[in-house]
Amino acid sequence: MPDLHLPAGTSADDTYALHITPARAGWTYSGLSVLELDPGGSCQLYTEDAETLVLPLAGACEVTYEGQTLQLKGRESVFASVTDFAYLPRDAHVDVRSEHGGRFALPSACCERTLPFRYGPASGVPVELRGAGQASRQVNNFCTPDAFEADRLIACEVLTPAGNWSSYPPHKHDEDRDGESVLEEIYYYEIAEPKAFGDLNQTARSASPAGGHSGGAAPRGMAYQRVYGHEHSDTDVLAEVRTGDVVLIPHGWHGPSMAVPGYDLYYLNVMAGPGDERAWRICDDPVHGWVRETWHDQTIDPRLPFGGGS
Repeated sequence: MPDLHLPAGTSADDTYALHITPARAGWTYSGLSVLELDPGGSCQLYTEDAETLVLPLAGACEVTYEGQTLQLKGRESVFASVTDFAYLPRDAHVDVRSEHGGRFALPSACCERTLPFRYGPASGVPVELRGAGQASRQVNNFCTPDAFEADRLIACEVLTPAGNWSSYPPHKHDEDRDGESVLEEIYYYEIAEPKAFGDLNQTARSASPAGGHSGGAAPRGMAYQRVYGHEHSDTDVLAEVRTGDVVLIPHGWHGPSMAVPGYDLYYLNVMAGPGDERAWRICDDPVHGWVRETWHDQTIDPRLPFGGGS
């Protein structure tokens, strides 16, 4: 089994800041790349046998396929708002350009059907506030089965306020049975800069390299991800994750995703699997599933939703 925690930069190549193919992950369907463009920059990409999205993480871009161009307004950051996106069919030669530069996620899934090139408006993204109390989080369901048509790809964004836990109770989706579907999953993380960034930057300049500080750079926020096994899985991960990191989940219970105090947490989930039905069905770890019942007496964290949306 390949390493399941991939720190930022370890999967970069000449084109992408992050490039995870199914072969790199050691599975069959799910993939993710992150494209970084300088102002005026462009990239010509080929989707091969995978349906692919262009999802702005920061910045705007235009996406051109067979003479048709989609203008993506994008966003300032993943914490600012939901975003519009573009769907690219398999076997497509596509041009992505950005006048002012930006960072763009390319979640993908190997598939059989060729669906049309099309636009996903931000106004059409269902925003769900899930959990309660310190398990409150926001889910942007931009490419889930009920929200957007695709062949195999399932993708969503989760935003967790500082100090909260998400992806909790721990759950899995690695067996084909009633109430559960088999899905390979990628977690891609970004951590918000601290609110008092200027003050902390000054502190960091005099800090030693220990504790996540290096030279004159501002402190880099962190979060934690747990993945653990069961009788059919020997997965065992407890990773300190930072912006640009990835955790691969081929099987096993996953969660919690822990946002440390002071740093809001974002992660992009990319999923696909072998099932005839494009379905996202999970099974809670029965040891911890009781936690859901405690939410009835708690309120949603008032810091949600991010960006003041609804």
